[in-house]
Amino acid sequence: MVKTIKFKGIGFVLGNYWGEESGAYPTIYFEADTREALLAEAKVALDNGSIVSGMGFESLIGAVLSIKQETSIEIDDDEYVNEKLYLEFIGEMTNEQIEFLENCCLEVC
Repeated sequence: MVKTIKFKGIGFVLGNYWGEESGAYPTIYFEADTREALLAEAKVALDNGSIVSGMGFESLIGAVLSIKQETSIEIDDDEYVNEKLYLEFIGEMTNEQIEFLENCCLEVC
C-alpha cells in the first residue's frame, strides 16, 4: 500500500487599485506536500506581489485560498483518492474584507 498526500490551492487576492477602490483578482496556483508549506509559499507571494495571476494592484491587502488536500492510496494497482477542502485567509484584513473574499471564492472556487 502506497499513500501520498498533496495540497493544492488557488483563490483570490484583495488589493487596492490605483485610486480609492479595492477589489479581488485570482491568485496563482500553489502546490506543496504539506499545508504549512503551501501557506508559507502563499505568504511569501503575497508579500512580494507575485500572488496575483495577472492583474496589477497598487498594493495588496490579503488573500483567500481554497486548499484541496488530496490523499491517495494505491492498493493492488487500484488508486483511491480522498479530497478535503479548506479555506485559508492570509494577510491583515477586516471582517468585511474577509467576507468579501469568502464570497468571491465560494462563487468560483
